[in-house]
Amino acid sequence: MDANRILNDLALVFAIVVGIIALVALRAEWKKTALEDHITKIMMILLSVGCIEVLLVTFGVWGRKP
Repeated sequence: MDANRILNDLALVFAIVVGIIALVALRAEWKKTALEDHITKIMMILLSVGCIEVLLVTFGVWGRKP
């Protein structure tokens, strides 16, 4: 295996793990209404979006060079 394949597989695994943790934390924070809780919600949503971007790149859907 070459280094690019290993890094691609590691990125895939870590994106799945971090995405699941972010979604679980977002679910726990969802009913809270304080200002800092809203900031935490925004951060968890952005973290989840970042994980989706990493998944798209690792599957080759996004970020291909022609």
